[in-house]
Amino acid sequence: MKTSSSLPKKVKIVEVGPRDGLQNEKEFVPIDVKVELINQLSNAGFPNIEAASFVSPKWIPQMAGSDEVMAAITRRPGTIYSVLTPNLRGYEGALAAKADEIVIFSAASEAFAQKNINCSIAESVERFIPVAKAAKQDGIRIRGSISCSFGCPYQGTVEPAHVAEVVKRMMDLGCDEIDIADTIGVATPGQIQSVFETIFAFAPSHQFSGHFHDTYGQSLANIYAAMEIGVSIFHSSIAGLGGCPYAKGATGNVATEDVLYMLKGLGIETGINFDAAVKIGQYITKATSKNNASRVGRAITAKQLIGDQDA
Repeated sequence: MKTSSSLPKKVKIVEVGPRDGLQNEKEFVPIDVKVELINQLSNAGFPNIEAASFVSPKWIPQMAGSDEVMAAITRRPGTIYSVLTPNLRGYEGALAAKADEIVIFSAASEAFAQKNINCSIAESVERFIPVAKAAKQDGIRIRGSISCSFGCPYQGTVEPAHVAEVVKRMMDLGCDEIDIADTIGVATPGQIQSVFETIFAFAPSHQFSGHFHDTYGQSLANIYAAMEIGVSIFHSSIAGLGGCPYAKGATGNVATEDVLYMLKGLGIETGINFDAAVKIGQYITKATSKNNASRVGRAITAKQLIGDQDA
């Protein structure tokens, strides 16, 4: 199938399952399971994997041992392995772990910033100035992530102009890529386009990615809407793992398998082995005793089971 002229020919998928997907699991996921997950994702051709977080285990217990994870993975040439870094101490851990990219973060909602990182938006960005400066000096890629860019559990709708202001602050820090995140999954396609159009009035589209949660079942429609106006980088989580501890009711990111299925149907390249991704979803849900939140993953697995029974 030929892609529509308004859609990109190729999309970059940032796989966030190993970090964003697993960070809120109550039962600690063993280091070897995390390593195996990342290795399988690497082998499947994912170009960018959010692998770990150098946040204090006191705040995110699931991310304890991130240094061990980074030391044990088998790195695929060309793949970017990203880690979350909240401060200079976290950055030092990322540097020692030989991360390819650090992720710094803020929010487009003042209320969410206060609840999530206990400071204002301006203060949160200010804290990252020394981190960004160090990363630039060390030649490490910087990705900025902006939570609640469409809606906030505490203040409701977030205006596009507010998102644009935080984008400008992130650009001033020297971010190579900036995530526009629908943390609680409330956005609809028109809102997606409105926010990105506001940003693209002063910034290049290739620098931005969509990070959409699927709480209201809008993620695939939102990805399509974002592609129509020039976005070609999207985050997804294998088997739909994840959520947000600060946003009640927020489900995981859109499932990677579902995104890949849609993109494959549109004839859009990703460089990722679709069948391998489905198997990875099966692996991690079995390893963590969770239900697979990917509709595509569940459908294909059920079809395979029927085929096995018929054989």
